[in-house]
Amino acid sequence: MHHRVIANLSFCILAAAHTGCMTAVAAFQPENIGGETIVLTTTDADGESYERVLSPIDYDGRLFVAANHWPRAWYHRALENPDVSVTRNGETTDYRAVPVREEERERLLDESGFPLVAYVFTGFAPRQFLRLDPR
Repeated sequence: MHHRVIANLSFCILAAAHTGCMTAVAAFQPENIGGETIVLTTTDADGESYERVLSPIDYDGRLFVAANHWPRAWYHRALENPDVSVTRNGETTDYRAVPVREEERERLLDESGFPLVAYVFTGFAPRQFLRLDPR
């Protein structure tokens, strides 16, 4: 009986990781957890603004952000309305969110690092990147 409980619990944990359910923690991202953060403000089709705390990726003199897990409404809003703003160190700047090309994505994957355990806890979500070009 004890082995059955452990097996069921293990299955539930693996299923939750696979489906991305463990990313509920990401909905409550505190600022300054493990490094610098920015606040990305996106706007939906109705003009309503939304804020999301993200980790910036400074690469090759440019600013990038990554959608690392399944809750990525902010990413889809930025694709639909690429005029976004970023608050960094208390200063807000307007940007245009640009999806990266595949070759640029591959370089960012190599350079930015993302440990295997992070893929497990984010439900094996594919990482997508946006380049933020100043407006």
